[in-house]
Amino acid sequence: MATEALTHPNIRNGWFTESMTMWPGQALTLEVEEILHHEKSTFQDVLVFQSKSYGTVLVLDGVVQCTERDEFTYQEMITHLPLNSHPNPKRVLVIGGGDGGVVREVVKHESVEEVVQCEIDEVVITVSKKYLPTLAIGYEHPKVSVHIGDGVKFLANHSEEFDVIITDSSDPVGPAEVLYQASYYELMFKALRPGGIICAQGECQWLHLPLIKNVITFARRIYPTVAYAYSSVPTYPSGQIGFILCSKDPKANLAEPLRSWSEADEERLCRYYNAQMHRAAFMLPQFTKTAVNEALETAQQEGSAGNSTP
Repeated sequence: MATEALTHPNIRNGWFTESMTMWPGQALTLEVEEILHHEKSTFQDVLVFQSKSYGTVLVLDGVVQCTERDEFTYQEMITHLPLNSHPNPKRVLVIGGGDGGVVREVVKHESVEEVVQCEIDEVVITVSKKYLPTLAIGYEHPKVSVHIGDGVKFLANHSEEFDVIITDSSDPVGPAEVLYQASYYELMFKALRPGGIICAQGECQWLHLPLIKNVITFARRIYPTVAYAYSSVPTYPSGQIGFILCSKDPKANLAEPLRSWSEADEERLCRYYNAQMHRAAFMLPQFTKTAVNEALETAQQEGSAGNSTP
C-alpha cells in the first residue's frame, strides 16, 4: 500500500499537497507519516493518510475532506445551525457525509426520531468506519439508516417527508456538481415538510464568491428565507467554509437559534458550536454581506420565492 501511495500525484517526498483549479495560486501541504489507504472507487480517488500534525486525513480526488484535528468545526456547524433553527426537528436527511460526522452530530438532538443518510460512494463509508471511527460512530446509532445511491434520485422519490435536509458535499466537480444546481434545491424544497430547513456546504467566501452569489440567487427564487453563514476550518481552502441555509418559513430568522442547550450541555456535546457561535456565524464581513445582499435583491427583482411551489 505504501509503495502504491508514493506514486500518488499529491504525495511527494513525504508531503501531501492539495492544489486545485478552484483555488488557483495557493495550496495546502501536510507532512505524511503513513499512508493508510488508497483506492479508486467507482466515483473518485479515495486516500487516507496519517499526518504529522492533523491526525488521520481523508482525501477525495486530491481534496481534503476532513482531518481528526479540526473536523468538529465543520461537522458541528453544518448540523447544529439548521437543527437549532428548527422548532422541533424529528426527521432528518443527510445527503453525502460518508465520513459519518454529520450523522454523529444529528443524533445529539433528542427531538430527532429518524436520520436517513444517502451517500453515493459506499467506499467512503467503509473507509471511514475503519480509519475514522470517531466520526463514523454515528452509524452505530439505532435512529440512523443508510441508503447507498444518488442523492438526486433519492430526493425525487420523496415529498414533504423531512424537517431538515443537510447536504454535506464535496466541491462542485465530479459527482457533487449537480448538488450546486437549482434543480437540486427544488428537489430539497419538495422533500421538506412545512417550515423545513436545508443547510448545504457553501464553499469559501474568499475564493468562490461568484458561485455563492449564483446559488443564493436561485435559492431565493425557490425559498422565502435564505441566509449565508461560515465557520473556521484550518485545513479547508483559506481556512474557512460557508453554509447556505434556506427555510420554507418566510418568517424564519436562521441567525437566531430557536432551541439551545444549556451551557453545561454545550460543553458536553460540542467542541466548537454554541449559541453565541450560531449567531456569530451569520455576521459577515462587508464584502460578503454586500455580495449576499446583491444576490437576494437580484432574486427578489426577478420575482421569487415561496409564492409557488417549484
